[in-house]
Amino acid sequence: MIGNDIVDLTLAKTQSNWRRNRFLEKQFTDFEIERIGKSQHPFMQVWLFWSMKEAAYKLNVQQYQKRFFAAKKFQCAMISKTSGVIKFDKDIYFSSSIITENYIHTIVLKKNTEIPTSKLFLIDEKSSQTAQVSRQLLLNIPLATAIQKNEFGVPFLCQNDKKLGFSVSTSHHGNYGGFAIVNSK
Repeated sequence: MIGNDIVDLTLAKTQSNWRRNRFLEKQFTDFEIERIGKSQHPFMQVWLFWSMKEAAYKLNVQQYQKRFFAAKKFQCAMISKTSGVIKFDKDIYFSSSIITENYIHTIVLKKNTEIPTSKLFLIDEKSSQTAQVSRQLLLNIPLATAIQKNEFGVPFLCQNDKKLGFSVSTSHHGNYGGFAIVNSK
Protein backbone atom coordinates (compact mmCIF):
# COMPACT_ATOMS: atom_id res chain seq x y z
CA MET A 1 0.00 0.00 0.00
CA ILE A 2 1.07 3.56 -0.68
CA GLY A 3 -0.11 7.08 0.12
CA ASN A 4 0.93 10.42 -1.30
CA ASP A 5 0.16 14.09 -0.90
CA ILE A 6 1.24 17.26 -2.64
CA VAL A 7 1.18 20.86 -1.45
CA ASP A 8 1.40 23.75 -3.90
CA LEU A 9 3.43 26.17 -1.77
CA THR A 10 2.41 29.25 -3.73
CA LEU A 11 -1.24 28.45 -3.10
CA ALA A 12 -0.55 27.58 0.55
CA LYS A 13 1.05 31.02 1.01
CA THR A 14 -2.00 32.83 -0.35
CA GLN A 15 -4.89 30.66 0.87
CA SER A 16 -3.78 29.38 4.27
CA ASN A 17 -2.77 31.39 7.27
CA TRP A 18 -0.99 28.77 9.37
CA ARG A 19 -0.12 31.47 11.93
CA ARG A 20 -3.76 32.20 12.72
CA ASN A 21 -4.94 31.61 16.26
CA ARG A 22 -5.12 27.90 17.20
CA PHE A 23 -4.39 26.56 13.69
CA LEU A 24 -1.26 24.71 14.81
CA GLU A 25 -2.87 23.43 18.03
CA LYS A 26 -5.77 21.89 16.07
CA GLN A 27 -3.63 20.09 13.49
CA PHE A 28 -0.29 19.28 15.13
CA THR A 29 1.01 17.62 18.29
CA ASP A 30 2.99 19.55 20.89
CA PHE A 31 6.16 17.82 19.62
CA GLU A 32 5.42 18.92 16.03
CA ILE A 33 4.62 22.47 17.11
CA GLU A 34 7.94 22.59 18.95
CA ARG A 35 9.77 21.37 15.81
CA ILE A 36 7.95 23.96 13.67
CA GLY A 37 8.93 26.71 16.12
CA LYS A 38 12.60 25.64 16.11
CA SER A 39 12.79 25.24 12.33
CA GLN A 40 14.81 27.67 10.21
CA HIS A 41 11.86 27.58 7.79
CA PRO A 42 8.67 27.14 9.85
CA PHE A 43 6.37 27.63 6.83
CA MET A 44 8.06 24.73 5.01
CA GLN A 45 8.00 22.57 8.15
CA VAL A 46 4.25 23.13 8.59
CA TRP A 47 3.51 21.97 5.06
CA LEU A 48 5.98 19.10 5.21
CA PHE A 49 4.27 17.75 8.33
CA TRP A 50 0.88 18.39 6.72
CA SER A 51 1.80 16.42 3.58
CA MET A 52 3.17 13.58 5.73
CA LYS A 53 -0.09 13.41 7.71
CA GLU A 54 -2.23 13.50 4.56
CA ALA A 55 -0.21 10.81 2.79
CA ALA A 56 -0.31 8.57 5.90
CA TYR A 57 -4.06 9.15 6.18
CA LYS A 58 -4.55 8.01 2.57
CA LEU A 59 -2.55 4.85 3.23
CA ASN A 60 -4.50 4.22 6.44
CA VAL A 61 -7.82 4.55 4.61
CA GLN A 62 -6.57 2.02 2.03
CA GLN A 63 -5.48 -0.30 4.81
CA TYR A 64 -8.66 -0.18 6.92
CA GLN A 65 -11.30 1.06 4.43
CA LYS A 66 -12.52 3.66 6.92
CA ARG A 67 -12.58 7.45 6.48
CA PHE A 68 -12.24 9.88 9.40
CA PHE A 69 -10.75 13.24 10.27
CA ALA A 70 -8.00 13.28 12.90
CA ALA A 71 -4.92 15.12 11.63
CA LYS A 72 -3.52 15.62 15.12
CA LYS A 73 -3.56 11.85 15.78
CA PHE A 74 -0.99 11.30 13.02
CA GLN A 75 2.26 11.99 14.87
CA CYS A 76 5.20 13.01 12.66
CA ALA A 77 8.92 12.93 13.33
CA MET A 78 11.77 13.58 10.93
CA ILE A 79 14.60 11.11 10.32
CA SER A 80 16.36 13.45 7.87
CA LYS A 81 15.43 16.59 5.94
CA THR A 82 13.24 14.57 3.56
CA SER A 83 12.49 11.29 5.41
CA GLY A 84 10.15 10.81 8.31
CA VAL A 85 8.07 8.49 10.45
CA ILE A 86 4.37 8.87 11.09
CA LYS A 87 2.67 7.02 13.94
CA PHE A 88 -1.09 6.50 14.12
CA ASP A 89 -2.50 4.25 16.83
CA LYS A 90 -0.48 1.03 16.48
CA ASP A 91 0.59 1.67 12.89
CA ILE A 92 3.90 3.17 11.83
CA TYR A 93 4.39 4.62 8.35
CA PHE A 94 7.54 5.84 6.64
CA SER A 95 7.72 8.92 4.41
CA SER A 96 9.95 10.33 1.74
CA SER A 97 9.41 13.85 0.43
CA ILE A 98 10.54 15.92 -2.50
CA ILE A 99 10.82 19.53 -1.36
CA THR A 100 11.20 22.37 -3.85
CA GLU A 101 10.44 26.09 -3.75
CA ASN A 102 7.15 25.33 -5.58
CA TYR A 103 5.79 22.19 -3.95
CA ILE A 104 6.21 19.44 -1.38
CA HIS A 105 5.38 15.92 -2.57
CA THR A 106 5.34 13.17 0.05
CA ILE A 107 5.09 9.42 -0.44
CA VAL A 108 4.29 7.11 2.48
CA LEU A 109 4.77 3.34 2.77
CA LYS A 110 4.17 0.87 5.58
CA LYS A 111 7.74 -0.38 5.44
CA ASN A 112 10.95 1.58 5.72
CA THR A 113 12.14 0.74 2.23
CA GLU A 114 13.51 2.89 -0.53
CA ILE A 115 10.67 4.31 -2.56
CA PRO A 116 11.05 3.25 -6.20
CA THR A 117 11.68 6.52 -8.02
CA SER A 118 10.71 5.04 -11.37
CA LYS A 119 7.18 4.69 -10.04
CA LEU A 120 6.72 8.22 -8.72
CA PHE A 121 5.30 10.96 -10.83
CA LEU A 122 4.77 14.65 -10.37
CA ILE A 123 2.65 16.18 -13.05
CA ASP A 124 1.59 19.73 -13.66
CA GLU A 125 -2.20 19.38 -13.89
CA LYS A 126 -2.21 21.45 -17.07
CA SER A 127 -0.67 18.50 -18.90
CA SER A 128 -3.00 15.58 -18.14
CA GLN A 129 -2.12 13.99 -21.48
CA THR A 130 1.50 13.84 -20.33
CA ALA A 131 0.33 12.11 -17.15
CA GLN A 132 -1.49 9.47 -19.16
CA VAL A 133 1.51 8.79 -21.40
CA SER A 134 3.98 8.77 -18.49
CA ARG A 135 1.86 6.35 -16.51
CA GLN A 136 1.58 3.96 -19.43
CA LEU A 137 5.16 4.11 -20.68
CA LEU A 138 6.97 3.94 -17.35
CA LEU A 139 4.75 1.36 -15.71
CA ASN A 140 3.90 -0.67 -18.81
CA ILE A 141 0.22 -0.26 -18.05
CA PRO A 142 -2.03 -0.81 -21.09
CA LEU A 143 -3.91 2.13 -22.58
CA ALA A 144 -7.30 0.76 -21.50
CA THR A 145 -6.32 1.05 -17.83
CA ALA A 146 -8.28 3.54 -15.74
CA ILE A 147 -8.11 4.87 -12.20
CA GLN A 148 -11.39 4.41 -10.33
CA LYS A 149 -12.33 4.91 -6.68
CA ASN A 150 -14.21 2.70 -4.25
CA GLU A 151 -16.92 3.89 -1.84
CA PHE A 152 -14.26 5.18 0.59
CA GLY A 153 -12.54 7.25 -2.11
CA VAL A 154 -9.59 4.86 -2.35
CA PRO A 155 -8.25 4.83 -5.93
CA PHE A 156 -7.46 1.62 -7.77
CA LEU A 157 -6.40 0.63 -11.27
CA CYS A 158 -8.77 -1.39 -13.37
CA GLN A 159 -8.81 -2.73 -16.89
CA ASN A 160 -11.96 -4.05 -18.54
CA ASP A 161 -13.79 -3.81 -15.18
CA LYS A 162 -11.13 -5.96 -13.49
CA LYS A 163 -9.14 -4.55 -10.56
CA LEU A 164 -5.38 -4.76 -11.14
CA GLY A 165 -2.79 -5.68 -8.48
CA PHE A 166 -1.44 -2.18 -7.79
CA SER A 167 -1.77 0.16 -4.85
CA VAL A 168 -2.49 3.68 -6.11
CA SER A 169 -2.55 7.06 -4.42
CA THR A 170 -3.54 10.30 -6.13
CA SER A 171 -3.32 13.88 -4.95
CA HIS A 172 -3.67 17.40 -6.26
CA HIS A 173 -3.33 20.91 -4.91
CA GLY A 174 -3.26 24.13 -6.87
CA ASN A 175 -1.22 23.73 -10.05
CA TYR A 176 0.18 20.31 -9.17
CA GLY A 177 -1.01 16.74 -9.20
CA GLY A 178 0.88 13.70 -8.08
CA PHE A 179 0.34 10.01 -7.98
CA ALA A 180 2.21 7.01 -6.72
CA ILE A 181 1.79 3.41 -7.75
CA VAL A 182 3.35 0.25 -6.33
CA ASN A 183 2.73 -3.37 -7.10
CA SER A 184 0.61 -4.66 -4.22
CA LYS A 185 1.70 -8.26 -4.67
